[in-house]
Amino acid sequence: MPEFKYADALPTWSNHYVWPSLLRQLSLNAPPPTRVLEIGCGNGATARLLVEKGYDVTAVDPSSSGIEIASSHKSEQLRVEQASTNELKKFGQFPVVISLEVIEHCPSARDFMSAFANALAPGGVGILSTPYHGYLKNLAVVASGRFDSHFDPLWEGGHLKFFSLAKLRTLVEEFGFRRYEFHRVGRIPIFAKSVIVVLHRDE
Repeated sequence: MPEFKYADALPTWSNHYVWPSLLRQLSLNAPPPTRVLEIGCGNGATARLLVEKGYDVTAVDPSSSGIEIASSHKSEQLRVEQASTNELKKFGQFPVVISLEVIEHCPSARDFMSAFANALAPGGVGILSTPYHGYLKNLAVVASGRFDSHFDPLWEGGHLKFFSLAKLRTLVEEFGFRRYEFHRVGRIPIFAKSVIVVLHRDE
């Protein structure tokens, strides 16, 4: 599978509308200081933000270019490791696990969710985001003539999975989550850019 390439340490375009909701949910469910595992940290932009907010972060990603950039910001509060989801067991469990705009790039959503769930400690909170694909939004994409750019099959390292709320619900319940909530972010809800899923692991 082609590696997603990072050229700099700047936030990605999706960070600007995902971060406010991420920080709000963390403040409500797991205020600092606490330990956070970020799955798919990319260039480390989100991990650095969380360290600034007082969290202790372990950030992992399979991208060598992303990890090279993220590693230049390592500190006592920020651990950076190159690893894929099938290697997460070596890091143990965390009270908070996050993964932003990652699951849609994975060949197997179930493999990703299994690793995510196993990394989350009992009583912990998990937060993941992925582009939102509701019926009306998909119709709007087609009607606007943007189908080929939105669902671009030639984007190396691009999106492989496209989630509706119904499919996200099926996925998280399959892995034992009974307490969860969805928050659509970016634009108005029916045309939201992404959905944030907040997952609560039972004690």
